[in-house]
Amino acid sequence: MEEGKRLFGTDGVRGVANIPPMTTEIAMQLGRAAAYIFKNGQKRHRLVIGKDTRLSGYMLENALVAGICSMGVDVLQVGPLPTPGIAFITSSMRADAGVVISASHNPYQDNGIKFFSRDGFKLPDELEMKLEQLVMSGEIDALRPIAAEVGKAFRIDDAVGRYVVFLKNTFPSDLDLQGLKIVLDCAHGAAYKVAPAVLEELGAEVIALGVNPNGTNINAGCGSTHPEVMAKAVVEHGADLGIALDGDADRVIFVDEFGREVDGDHIMAICCSDMIKAGKLSKKTVVATVMSNMGLEIALKQLGGRVVRTAVGDRYVVEEMRRGGYNLGGEQSGHMIFLDHNTTGDGVLSALQVLAIVQRSGKPLSELAKVMTSLPQVLVNVRVRERCDLRQIPAINAGIEAVESELGETGRVLIRYSGTEPLLRVMIEGQEQQSINGQAEMIAGLVKQHLGAP
Repeated sequence: MEEGKRLFGTDGVRGVANIPPMTTEIAMQLGRAAAYIFKNGQKRHRLVIGKDTRLSGYMLENALVAGICSMGVDVLQVGPLPTPGIAFITSSMRADAGVVISASHNPYQDNGIKFFSRDGFKLPDELEMKLEQLVMSGEIDALRPIAAEVGKAFRIDDAVGRYVVFLKNTFPSDLDLQGLKIVLDCAHGAAYKVAPAVLEELGAEVIALGVNPNGTNINAGCGSTHPEVMAKAVVEHGADLGIALDGDADRVIFVDEFGREVDGDHIMAICCSDMIKAGKLSKKTVVATVMSNMGLEIALKQLGGRVVRTAVGDRYVVEEMRRGGYNLGGEQSGHMIFLDHNTTGDGVLSALQVLAIVQRSGKPLSELAKVMTSLPQVLVNVRVRERCDLRQIPAINAGIEAVESELGETGRVLIRYSGTEPLLRVMIEGQEQQSINGQAEMIAGLVKQHLGAP
């Protein structure tokens, strides 16, 4: 099939629920394909399925269950649980694979399906392509186990409790959260039970927001994509800091006691500084993506460390971490991977690592965040009707080259298509905010003119 027709993006299959590729028909076929791939040997096989709080999760979950069971594989259903919690349950229960139904930070009408292998890591590109090939080719349509060979579905009722215990065990045993007042925004998403329980059981006073999901309010004006809600609450309640998760709780954004945002780059800098001092940062290296601010590199260099960059997507960060033997990586958007503790981005776990530093140092988050100074940065998203090689469009290419020439070595231009939405992202860093704002709008205008969606 053509490259543009691929089911899988940078983080599984994603789209508007009930419209291809996010239909029950494709979900069932993905379930059948996954069961076929992960079923090897004669033993009884099991796949874990979890989801966030979207209304469409019910229909997609049932379709996946039907597909998996139709191939003679059992299903363990955990219900609403953060994406990293599903990775943890998959590994701890020795299941053959895990399936997550979520569109992360996207609006509720979207949904997605992504997979974890038995060790809790996301699938490599080649395995996703194998899944896709099985779905599109009809190669396994004739495989139909019957009678006692058909799979069963079981519900794991204590999944939330298991994950809460796991998270608490990643927090230093000699510390607690007594004395901290925390605003916590769960985005009406998958962590609405888990996150408040963890923080409260560790002793924090928690002001919980976004903990009343109704199927349609996930990420709606709340969570990590709208940290201003959390920031306002921090100031109003005189809290020590704020923590905002996204819909599937694999990312986290902080605000300090003054309501100022502390993004993923600053979180990585804070954790790197602490881990370098403790001799716990493997090879004194953090893995980040091309979207991370140049200020992170400057901060790490001053600390005696370095940054290794990857393509955008936490899966690529994890792949580089495993390849290079690194134990900390992440994205500016708030995905943090602490490989000493978990196999994928985990918003609650990441928050706990920062809170441990706050408690042990006795410093407020505003003081800790000074370890890094961001260069001025602007990001403009342009909705596009198609994905084209920008180098083949003379006007756009000339505009990009002109900005790169103006910036020289004092900044950079990064332009990339979103892996999950029909968007082109124009990101520019430089020394002066007003100047780069104009440069980004100029390039975005050219893109709208030549590729903009109607």
